[in-house]
Amino acid sequence: MQIFGVDIGGSGIKGAPVDLDRGDLAEERYKVLTPHPATPDAVADGVKEVVGHFGWTGPVGITFPGVVTGGATIRTAANVDKGWIDTDARALLGDRLGGLPVTVLNDADAAGVAEMQFGAGRDRQGTVFLLTFGTGIGSALFVDGVLVPNTELGHLELNGHDAEKHASTKAKEDHDLTWEHWARRVQKYLAHVEMLFSPELFIIGGGVSRKSQKFLPLIEDIKAEIVPAQLQNNAGIVGAAMRAAKAS
Repeated sequence: MQIFGVDIGGSGIKGAPVDLDRGDLAEERYKVLTPHPATPDAVADGVKEVVGHFGWTGPVGITFPGVVTGGATIRTAANVDKGWIDTDARALLGDRLGGLPVTVLNDADAAGVAEMQFGAGRDRQGTVFLLTFGTGIGSALFVDGVLVPNTELGHLELNGHDAEKHASTKAKEDHDLTWEHWARRVQKYLAHVEMLFSPELFIIGGGVSRKSQKFLPLIEDIKAEIVPAQLQNNAGIVGAAMRAAKAS
């Protein structure tokens, strides 16, 4: 069974049909740059281009980098245009895709759902966090395999600022940090999350998970197990498709 998944990020909009039996992309993903400003209409055009590239005509799951309530309404927009707030994303994107059935959910939640089913969180009980490091920091919290949606813990305060301003991949690039320096920042963030939630497992996702060997061994003094995401940066696409399949 195949369902289409789209992952809207602060820097790119990417998507592909997903093989839900394998939990992997059925075709090579297609990506366009996220427009700036990332207004609802401009991003919807990007989503339309990604889906149209494959000539897809079935259900579509779409992630959003912010809080999504009721499977439709956007509540926060930290790394895209503030015009998204209070937008009915399901209606907007469904209309732009010519009436295709659309499911919308938080981007990190989508990645977490995929990792818990097919990746590093498979068969893991207790408290598990999937953290995505990219333009910001996304978080997905699972308790005995059940998702607690929209945690958005990249916005925890760290050093007087949103944690993602200090420890995201974008922060590493903007400040030209070495892997060692950035790992110390990530360690401080993980220690803060661990103090609040005492998880058994941290799964580290986002594009940087492909380079996990460069920074994960440098992180110390965290009691929880820390592993890279197995689906890496495709997890959001897979999770979006999984949620769309469940809704269809």
